[in-house]
Amino acid sequence: MFGHISAQAQPQAGGGIDIMTILLFVMLGVFIFMMFRRNKKTQQQQAALQSQFAPGIEVMTSFGLFGRIVSIDEDNNKVLLELSPGNLATVHRQAVTKIVEPVTETQAVPDDASSLTTDQDVSTTAVDETPDETVKRLNDEGKKDI
Repeated sequence: MFGHISAQAQPQAGGGIDIMTILLFVMLGVFIFMMFRRNKKTQQQQAALQSQFAPGIEVMTSFGLFGRIVSIDEDNNKVLLELSPGNLATVHRQAVTKIVEPVTETQAVPDDASSLTTDQDVSTTAVDETPDETVKRLNDEGKKDI
């Protein structure tokens, strides 16, 4: 019985190449092509990024270190970063992976809490309330007593 099963599983002699084998080689070729294409695209992006390096640029390294470029050593592929005033670190040029854009402040933070309150009509809120009147007003507005 086992001899009969193994005889059926073998391809016929002179039958040619199986369609699954051709499909397997095509898929392997597409996989290798996509792998080389992605690698080339990554190298082009890295080269474009490194061409923008100059002293004074804020950058981030691949291991999460933020700093400002002080100098670049082209011969040894090293970048000198100032992490904070007076603290310097030397990293490999390829470790610098991102240029950090400066954050623009859109709204100034006020010194007091006046902007945190909602705009209430001043005429309805009495300025010279007693604490009991305040509690009564808040309860009437449906708010909980704190």
